[in-house]
Amino acid sequence: MLVDSFGRVATDLRVSLTDRCNLRCAYCMPPEGLDWLPKPELLTGEEIVRLVTIGVERLGIREVRFTGGEPLLRRELPEIVAATAALRPRPQVSLTTNGIGLTRLAEPLARAGLDRVNVSLDTLDRDVFVRLAHRDRLRDVLDGLAAASAAGLTPVKVNAVLMRGVNEHEAAPLLRYCLDQGYELRFIEQMPLDAQHGWRRDDMITADEILGLLKDSFDLTEDDPRERGSAPAELFLVDGGPHRVGVIGSVTRPFCGACDRVRITADGQVRNCLFATEESDLRTALRSGATDEELAARWLAAVRGKKAGHGIDDPAFLQPARPMSAIGG
Repeated sequence: MLVDSFGRVATDLRVSLTDRCNLRCAYCMPPEGLDWLPKPELLTGEEIVRLVTIGVERLGIREVRFTGGEPLLRRELPEIVAATAALRPRPQVSLTTNGIGLTRLAEPLARAGLDRVNVSLDTLDRDVFVRLAHRDRLRDVLDGLAAASAAGLTPVKVNAVLMRGVNEHEAAPLLRYCLDQGYELRFIEQMPLDAQHGWRRDDMITADEILGLLKDSFDLTEDDPRERGSAPAELFLVDGGPHRVGVIGSVTRPFCGACDRVRITADGQVRNCLFATEESDLRTALRSGATDEELAARWLAAVRGKKAGHGIDDPAFLQPARPMSAIGG
């Protein structure tokens, strides 16, 4: 198993398929975009499947989530999903996406074996969407959510980041929309993972503030904390249930002690923490003829060195050089 020195076991694998994205969300990258990874540096579809297979068959991975950048931009996505879903023991297979393209791909991905999706949606206002994402694609995202639900990729989860002075007034409308549509909403504190390195704690809407904004319109009661397990979201029953809303307080309410995640970047680097400043290279070993046993050993060593926590409150904290789009969510 992928056990670190603190006894945490990584069973949830996040695999970035590309660093490219068709939006330019302010908390992730500048409006002009970034210099994308050269194609030869990206793992091929076959290389991705081989590493996922090692993780599932040899190292105890039980859930595989494909991320980006925007994973729907990866042409081989249905084939990668199908190969992953065919593994035994079968992992849960999910996808984090901005939703653009789901109207076309939701059905093929469901047939390939995808279990569910997380879709980013920070606003229901077209003008605010353009301000945040620098693209006029809100309608595409909403249609993508509907297509995912119709294809049975449930529960459809929605991820929302509130930004001060931009969209914090939409907390309650976003929750009402998700309740009406049957989606599960998760609010996420903005994290220091932007390419511009412009994150400031004072600008962040905290978990306490999010709950305060929601309680003006809804009755929230904390769900059974035993149901949370290693999940990052604190869950709250809305108006007595059964519907729930989650709040992920990555900064102010860290859950590092129960973390069960490990990440592989689109260029084949193992990251044992979202905020890690060091990576372990699997791509070079893979392309140099390493056996599955040797790759598994490198992976084990990478996870063993995981730190106790992300250290954001440490005065010596350094934001990762890679932005979120190049790490994978």
